[in-house]
Amino acid sequence: MRHSTESESFDAARRAFGTVLDRANAFIATLGDEQRSALLQPYTFANASRWHTYPQWYLGRRGRIGLRLETLSETQWSALNALLAAATGTGRNRGYDEIQQHLNADDYLRQIGKGDGYGRGDFYVAFLGTPSEIGLWQLQFGGHHLALTNTYRHGALVGATPSFRGIEPAFPFEYNGVTYAPQRQEMDAFLALLASLDEYQLARARLSRKFSDVLMRPGRDWSFPKRAEGLPASSLDRQQRALLLAVIATYVGDIDDANAELIMARYEHELGATHISYSGSTSLSRQGDYVRIDGPSVWIEFVMDAPYNFPQPHPHGVWRDKNTDYGGTRR
Repeated sequence: MRHSTESESFDAARRAFGTVLDRANAFIATLGDEQRSALLQPYTFANASRWHTYPQWYLGRRGRIGLRLETLSETQWSALNALLAAATGTGRNRGYDEIQQHLNADDYLRQIGKGDGYGRGDFYVAFLGTPSEIGLWQLQFGGHHLALTNTYRHGALVGATPSFRGIEPAFPFEYNGVTYAPQRQEMDAFLALLASLDEYQLARARLSRKFSDVLMRPGRDWSFPKRAEGLPASSLDRQQRALLLAVIATYVGDIDDANAELIMARYEHELGATHISYSGSTSLSRQGDYVRIDGPSVWIEFVMDAPYNFPQPHPHGVWRDKNTDYGGTRR
């Protein structure tokens, strides 16, 4: 397979931005005045960091800002979906497809009687700053167990994190006659990586601390641990390094394909200085089972969170970047 040159990758990323901008403006054009006022918010760090993992009803005044999706007509939904498809990755269980499965999961919770606060109508979209080829703006989309925060500056994606994906139920579920398991790809990639480690490597990777959630959760911005813990990727063999890159790709692949290729190239270049660690069991089936990937730039955490709507624990996963979270914007 022919790999793109760096110049070709940057050209593809610029074209991807052009499509995002066109579809953002097309979405705005479908909205009424009140909807447009709710959608367009100032770009501030306080607004950019208003993503969360919980449903909106749980958050109160800490809740998301922007346009509530319950207000959208069929035409407006189509325009929003076109925008999300442009801003996120292609392929089964990635990007746009994964987002649609997450929305189905929340609709499923509502359908089976877990509460009227669930469902895609309780998700939000916001444009922080005005979508433009110049200046800074963010596409913010999210709701229960989902956060997309793409930051653009001068016609380029400069930050694709924080990016959060969780799911409940953790088991495959059927909705409208179709079976979904949107976080299975991530879990299987982690399981394959952990299974490849021998006893000595597992001992080096094990953390003594126990975890009830990810460290870099909402509100924990620019506070990455100063020292990486666990097993250095420099000690992995070729197959294990490929498995590690496959885990990272399940998160990076949620953004548009062109930018995902650029980011993966950077993470692969930094792989030798990246560490793997875990806590709990390697089965990723018990509450508190936890895995971390910590590199010079990349930060990925996966944890089995406490049961809530079902007896089984469910996954929380976050991808953050130590240099480009929020496009580099700090407090």
